Amino acid sequence: MTLTLSTVLEDVRMAEQALHKFEQRYWLSSEVFYDLYRQGMLDDGEQLEEFAEWAGHYQLKLKREQLLREFSQHRIEQLRSQTDSDSIELTPQEPVLEFA
Repeated sequence: MTLTLSTVLEDVRMAEQALHKFEQRYWLSSEVFYDLYRQGMLDDGEQLEEFAEWAGHYQLKLKREQLLREFSQHRIEQLRSQTDSDSIELTPQEPVLEFA
């Protein structure tokens, strides 16, 4: 699987948009919700599917944010390897990560 930085950023944007909908509906941050959800502390009878969807969007956001950090760290390593000075020349680029 190949992911571009643009794809990762778009996934984060879409997940945040969905999370915002749930946060407004339940008056609860996704972080707090997910902590309760993981601990099995929510009575999710009628909201079982909705809570599963909310948790899924939050998990996607966390995974894509981790990938964004990895993209960034890799990019900085590349830039540092291209210079002998302490400064880094930052120019626009579309990085790609390959996943098996």
